[in-house]
Amino acid sequence: MPGQTMMEGIAPVADRSLGFSVAARNVRGQMVRLDAALNAVLAAHDYPAPLARLLAEALTVTALLGAVLRQDDGQLTVQAQAKNGAVDLLVCDYRAGAIRGYLNFDPDAAITDGMTLDQLFGDGHLAITLHQTAASERYQGIVPLEGASIAEALEGYFANSEQLPTRIKVGVAGDAGTGWIAGGLLVQHLARRELDGERLDVAQLHPDWEHVATLAETTTVAELTDPELIAETLLWRLFHEEEVRITEGATPVRGCRCNPAHIRQVIESFPESERADMRGEDGMIGVDCKFCARVWRIAA
Repeated sequence: MPGQTMMEGIAPVADRSLGFSVAARNVRGQMVRLDAALNAVLAAHDYPAPLARLLAEALTVTALLGAVLRQDDGQLTVQAQAKNGAVDLLVCDYRAGAIRGYLNFDPDAAITDGMTLDQLFGDGHLAITLHQTAASERYQGIVPLEGASIAEALEGYFANSEQLPTRIKVGVAGDAGTGWIAGGLLVQHLARRELDGERLDVAQLHPDWEHVATLAETTTVAELTDPELIAETLLWRLFHEEEVRITEGATPVRGCRCNPAHIRQVIESFPESERADMRGEDGMIGVDCKFCARVWRIAA
């Protein structure tokens, strides 16, 4: 990253995804900023502010992971299921830049800012699922819902299940009245053999990783959520002593994929006897999309 010259003439972009690598440190990373896409998702639901922030964090993490792990038209899903807490289900997914998500919660529960995952969810787990594009194959990893945040839980998953040292920083700011904005930074330490070098058997303790992880920890919520602070500037602040290669990612957008034609096609795949049981008194079949909080009435 040749200093300030690469930043000249770059205007702030609210919804954005940017990949980067620091070859000398064997690090890859991703930066995401969610603005219009985030507000479009949250506007469909009347969540209390703490839960809107929780879903915003989950959407940001999903966008970070999706951009890193799903470069094609495959789908990445992050899903938390739990019991004995205020939230029993949270689902987010990513496909080619399109994000969507929702959560179920107990409206009678006492929900405040600063609650840990254990306080919000009770007993549960977080599943990360990669759906392949051309086959029915899928890969799923599961991690306990432990830690102060979803980002922290996923750091543990990558370290323990994937042996891939990872730092994830997420910031969420705003409210339903003024609008929400969120940003995220993900850095991962790759084994050197992936970059034609020596194998790192103790990557978690390697000086390169300790250096990068320490730098990543200095990133603030204000930096991640400042719409005037472009990703290149923040990367310059973090890695101005390194050569950084960047790759523009797919622009994040709200991506609920329900539409009448698709829903009708799915319904028509059921036998007529089953469709008859689905129909209401008006002869229509109601389909409830949790992602966009809308009930579709379909004649089929």
